[in-house]
Amino acid sequence: MRFEPVSHDPRVARQPAATSIAPPLAPASGGPHPPPAPTGGGHPQPAPPAGAAPAPPVAPAPPRPRVDFAVVRELRRELSERLTLWQRGREFDADAEDVERARLAVAVVAEYADAVRRAGTPMAAGEERLLLDQVTAELVGLGRLQTLLVDGTIEEVHILGCDQVRITRHGGGVDWADPIADSDDELVEILQAAARRAGATERSLSTSKPTLDLQLPDGSRLAAVFLVSHRPYAVIRKHNTLEVSLDDIAGGRGDLDEMIDPLLRDFLRASMRAGLNIMVAGLAGAGKTTVIRALMDEIPADEPYVLLEESRELLPTRRGHKHRAVMSFEAREGHGERGLDGRPAGEVSIADLIPVSLRMGVLRIIVGEVRSREIVPMLQAMTTSRGSMCTIHARSPGGVGERIVELALSHGREMTVDQARRMAGNALDLIVYVTVEDETAIGGRKHRFVSHVEEVIGVGEGSRITTTTVFGPGPDGRAVPRHLPERVRDQLLRVGYDARLLGRWIDAGTGAWRRPRHTRLGARTVAR
Repeated sequence: MRFEPVSHDPRVARQPAATSIAPPLAPASGGPHPPPAPTGGGHPQPAPPAGAAPAPPVAPAPPRPRVDFAVVRELRRELSERLTLWQRGREFDADAEDVERARLAVAVVAEYADAVRRAGTPMAAGEERLLLDQVTAELVGLGRLQTLLVDGTIEEVHILGCDQVRITRHGGGVDWADPIADSDDELVEILQAAARRAGATERSLSTSKPTLDLQLPDGSRLAAVFLVSHRPYAVIRKHNTLEVSLDDIAGGRGDLDEMIDPLLRDFLRASMRAGLNIMVAGLAGAGKTTVIRALMDEIPADEPYVLLEESRELLPTRRGHKHRAVMSFEAREGHGERGLDGRPAGEVSIADLIPVSLRMGVLRIIVGEVRSREIVPMLQAMTTSRGSMCTIHARSPGGVGERIVELALSHGREMTVDQARRMAGNALDLIVYVTVEDETAIGGRKHRFVSHVEEVIGVGEGSRITTTTVFGPGPDGRAVPRHLPERVRDQLLRVGYDARLLGRWIDAGTGAWRRPRHTRLGARTVAR
């Protein structure tokens, strides 16, 4: 395995330049820019003659065409009836059905447009296309929600009833969208239709199951609740980084935050090659899923491993060559009466699936998120596996250990605090903490980055989990080398990574971040 050499000694003062072991990126926006090139083959444009009439103002963009959703529902019913007639007495697969649905949708909308045209109100091509999109979306069950899913600028959607739709865009901007249903009952029908089409495991939204958690066809995460809330509520978290690598989050992609620097990238890459067990921690929305996806990209394509999730979101639906040997399991919700153990009939939890995973002949087990009693079998599995990973919610790096204990105690009365700490100390090698700093309230944006990498040494005095801060916050809060690893040093050497290369960066107290971090706060506090 080859790692990039350090091209200079960070302890020696040098001219301001890129402080990176990799080529620097272009300056961030807001810096000086070269003057624009003259137009017209390099000759300046002549000034308008005196007294000439001013140029006419640019016409505003035409308003976006609106759709009559009563018409959409009527055409959807017509399309559904024709599709049902086509299906009757015929053998077909999913691809053939998709082709026929698209053909019938075009025919139904074209017939409606012709009828409107004959009535004396012609329909523009853009309106006809929008109507076709909405009719198709209504038939597959997502309705007006589909228009939000195809918008690449959206990061998160809060649906607070049928007529209040709050949109958070990349960078932190907030908008309010048009209603996505005519009533709360219609909104519930849309959510129920999405549940019926959710992957391989059964999902429902009903009086006996008023909550919903699933992955939408585009990879977005949908959580919904009704009956126990004042109105039906739903949240959609869009994942626009389904395929991401360590190089991408180390500044290699301009559309992503620089979450790690090249030093940390090489350390994490070596940790994956060495088969270290890694826990990725942070608050909701910090970027834990993005980091663990980037780590998973380091797994060889031919290596089998098990992926366990409450609802699928870590991998794209069509994985291609990458991850072709993964065995992906999804928890199943229970329905009906509860058994003697208090669980609904038919429920299969992450905790139930971990023992099965150990019999699948793999070294790596990855759990999308541990949030309950499944942390105990997960830690037990880590003690007998290599390269396993999971994510966990925690408010600070120092609170990860106590969060592990808190979840472990929910496993049962036989679990104790000391036992939970010993399990974590034996199972984990690294804790990667992802920080999110939200400055949207003061006109800034959200900053996501890795701030800490803690090496788990074991259990020390007072039965506390002992760690070494290998990477810790630098002057701007982003991770820089702090100490050399101890317990995992030999494992890293076996894959060609010598951690001693971090020594001079530790002495200099700096990292190799490619882009400056633009924050609106002059002074800042660092979480410990």
